[in-house]
Amino acid sequence: MLGPRLQHPAVLTLLERFGSPAQIRKAGRPPLLTLLRPKAPRMAERPVEEIFAALDEQTVTVPGTEAAALIVPSLAGSLTAVLDQRKLLAGWIEGLLEAHPLSKVLRSMPGVGVRTGAHILIEVGDGSTFPTAGHPAASAGLAPATRSSGSSIRGEQPSRRGNKQLERAFFLSAFAALADPASRTYYDKKIVQGEHHTQALLCLARRRTDVLFAMLRDGTFYEPRPASAG
Repeated sequence: MLGPRLQHPAVLTLLERFGSPAQIRKAGRPPLLTLLRPKAPRMAERPVEEIFAALDEQTVTVPGTEAAALIVPSLAGSLTAVLDQRKLLAGWIEGLLEAHPLSKVLRSMPGVGVRTGAHILIEVGDGSTFPTAGHPAASAGLAPATRSSGSSIRGEQPSRRGNKQLERAFFLSAFAALADPASRTYYDKKIVQGEHHTQALLCLARRRTDVLFAMLRDGTFYEPRPASAG
C-alpha cells in the first residue's frame, strides 16, 4: 500500500519513526497526522486512513515483523539520505548545464530536461564531431534494424548496438515530448500507420535527433516541424 509512495518524504518519515504495523497501530491516528502533515499538508489524512483500514483487515502476523521493526527505520533513513544526495547532484548538474553556452538552445526543444540534456551535451557536444545528423543517431543505436525470420519480416526495432546512455537520453526526451502537440501528432501518425508504441517512439526519437543536430550545429532554437514531414 505504501509501495507506490515509498519515495515520498512523508512515507519515509513514517517508516523512520515506526517500523512495524504494531508500532503504527499503537501510535494511533492523531500522532501520525501530526507527523505527516509537515511533509504532506494536502495528503496526510488519506494515507493514514488507508493504513488503518489495512491494519483492521490484517488477520495474520508475518514472521520476522519484530526484526523488521528494527531494520525498516534504518533502511528508510538510508533511502532518505540517498534521495537528498540525488537532489543535490541534480542541482549541481543543472547548474553546469545552465552554464553551458548551448544550454538554452538544447532546452528549447520540448522533452529535454536536466538529465537528458546533460547526457546529450556530454555525448554530442556542439555536433561538430559528427559529419551528418545520421551519425549521432547511429551512435545512439537509433538507426532502426529490420528483424526477419525466414520469409517473415517483423518490422523495425531499435538497434542493440550503440551508446546506451545517449540512446536512453533520446528516448526519454522523445517520450517526454509527447506532451508537445507537434511531437504528439507525429507519434499518433506513426501509430495510425501501424507502428507499435516503441516503434513510434523510435521514429520520433530519430526525427528529433535530426532536428537537435541542426540546432546544436547552427546554435538555433527549436522550431516545430510540420507533422506531415517524415
